[in-house]
Amino acid sequence: MKIKDIGNSLLDLFFPRTCPVCNRTLASHEKHICTECMLDIPRTNFHLQDFNAMEQLFAGKVPIEKAAGYFYYEKGNPYSGILHRMKYHNMPQIGRYTAALYAKELISCKTFFGIDCIIPVPLHRHKLISRGYNQSEYIAAGFADIFKIPIYSDIIIATKSHESQTHKGIYERWLNTQGIFSARNTEILKDKHVLIVDDVVTTGATLLSAALTISGIPGIKISLATLGVARLE
Repeated sequence: MKIKDIGNSLLDLFFPRTCPVCNRTLASHEKHICTECMLDIPRTNFHLQDFNAMEQLFAGKVPIEKAAGYFYYEKGNPYSGILHRMKYHNMPQIGRYTAALYAKELISCKTFFGIDCIIPVPLHRHKLISRGYNQSEYIAAGFADIFKIPIYSDIIIATKSHESQTHKGIYERWLNTQGIFSARNTEILKDKHVLIVDDVVTTGATLLSAALTISGIPGIKISLATLGVARLE
């Protein structure tokens, strides 16, 4: 057994890793999420559908090439634990791992073909300082691990802090995200197909604001991807 494997086994013994979905202790070969829960993840399969529910959400508001999310996100559903641990329990690597799994599915069916770069939805500096990291950057890293394309984290900037969206209605969420982003150094995105990524889409207000920020760049194409998706039907 390698020294690294011995070290990992000792860590698991004294600080057992647990699955964010079922809370079962993970086996040594399991990374972040147990095998059973990964098999049962409530996939949306949006990437297999033409004009899916997520694409319909943005239709007529901003030109979008493709939009898809990995699994359905519902309050109280145990799979919400993936996003909860990622955002609030200092475990952003779960986001990177899960995004890489999703990226493999997208590549296997040729969806999102021709993406040139990835942009994570930014956090305002106050929230970034409070949380210590931007979970969307880890999600972007997971996609980049598979797509082998660059991440641009400094083009869309969060210039205005906004309140939590959790208890707001659709119109309130839209108002809450108006003017929160700006863009800089946009020349690099000219004639590029950009993938904007975030952790979850509910009403789409935040993703819409991010997409609109760069939608006027000449020749740009924009696609969207998230891990979680609220029921949009």
